[in-house]
Amino acid sequence: MSGHSKFANIKHKKEKNDAKKGKIFTVIGREIAVAVKEGGPDPDNNSRLRDVIAKAKANNMPNDTIERGIKKAAGDADSVNYEQITYEGYGPSGVAIIVDTLTDNKNRTASNVRNAFTKGNGNVGTPGCVSYMFEKKGQIIISKEECEMDADDLMMMALDAGAEDFNEEDDSFEVLTTPEDFSAVREALEKEEVPMADASVTMIPGTMVELTSEEDIKNIQKTLDLLDEDDDVQEVYTNWDE
Repeated sequence: MSGHSKFANIKHKKEKNDAKKGKIFTVIGREIAVAVKEGGPDPDNNSRLRDVIAKAKANNMPNDTIERGIKKAAGDADSVNYEQITYEGYGPSGVAIIVDTLTDNKNRTASNVRNAFTKGNGNVGTPGCVSYMFEKKGQIIISKEECEMDADDLMMMALDAGAEDFNEEDDSFEVLTTPEDFSAVREALEKEEVPMADASVTMIPGTMVELTSEEDIKNIQKTLDLLDEDDDVQEVYTNWDE
């Protein structure tokens, strides 16, 4: 991220999430419902559910809340069906934005996403208009402060488990995997009790866009804040170099 610490970004995101636990729990609750519907309620036989549970725990979601979500999704055949829809578009000065949503009302979500782009002086584009600028990867961030392992040992462990790449920053380590190998690598590190600050399949931009105008920065922040407040929005990816 051109000189910016990924770990600092993760911490910043976590602080924002902590400030509004309700939103992040809603987001994860929907992911649990979809994972259970797709692969059943037993995490041992459902790697997607295991990944969502790991994400839930990383965001301090209580175990009983996780279990309630799984039971509810498993027991309620008529539970709400969430549809996964991805929107792509441009913020100010051509910043690329990808918005992943899980929704039970496509019209509401489409309207809210368009509104967020418009208010920030951007626009929603056609599918594929910006996703080619990103690469889908499994990404695991490990805080150096929390991890006592030697960098070389950690790297070998990650690569042996199937990781593609290992990077060291001032305050953290980054492990990159293919989306397909993400679960296996995350579970191998979890088994060795490696503390993970964040672990998710994400979209990593190939190049970053720097904004110099105060107006542009204000506008992109407005779009991101509005998307952040929307319960239908699961994840937002941009190539803005903050």
